[in-house]
Amino acid sequence: MKTAKNRTTIRKYKETEVGQDLLNELLETACRASTCGNMQLYSIIVTRDPEMKAKLSPAHFNQPMVKSAPVVLTFCADFNRFTHWCLDRKAEPGYNNFQSFMNAAMDTLIVAQAFAMLAEEKGLGICYLGTTTYNPQAIIETLHLPRLVVPVTTLTVGYPDECPALTDRLPLEAVVHPEVYEDYTPERIDRLYAYKESLPENARFIQENHKETLAQVFTDVRYTRKDNEAMSANLLKVLEEQGFMG
Repeated sequence: MKTAKNRTTIRKYKETEVGQDLLNELLETACRASTCGNMQLYSIIVTRDPEMKAKLSPAHFNQPMVKSAPVVLTFCADFNRFTHWCLDRKAEPGYNNFQSFMNAAMDTLIVAQAFAMLAEEKGLGICYLGTTTYNPQAIIETLHLPRLVVPVTTLTVGYPDECPALTDRLPLEAVVHPEVYEDYTPERIDRLYAYKESLPENARFIQENHKETLAQVFTDVRYTRKDNEAMSANLLKVLEEQGFMG
């Protein structure tokens, strides 16, 4: 049985449908997750229709699992619903600002991770799509997201049709700091990243990308300054367009 300690990301799915009763059970339980002020500042768009998945696919760089997964869940930071409730109850909402987006984004990621763990306990596989915040305008348009609603992350969901090997993780001492933050010396970095850098697959990445180090694969190829700055500017533009910047 898969546990949190041996979980893997699944990108290939069987054609077996995910039953609506099971999906509803998982969503209902996930929505018991922690939430800011018990406001539940999220909405979850469930996409099953092949045509709708095809419309979403370009926003996710046409990754094949968007179309092949039985279910695609788009988790959205949502202050629209709560704002409507306030206005309908003679209360003046003040949630068109960046702090409110952060509160809603944290709520959204918490419920997404709760769902992911519950789904895996039931034998389903999931894949997070980080591309959700790369091309948010296309998702907003496709899913008809109103003001004060912004897509934060996406999960593809289905029964696994692959059994990938576990990916490496840094040792616990790399990420856990007793009492106060302990900054990283070059010697400590060498020790913490030694295993990751020793893996044959990472040596292959370096060779295939014609780089000297694994770090250069990240900075020069996978997550470049140019791309990060462009996507940051675009995300800030979306937050303004969706009403979260005042």
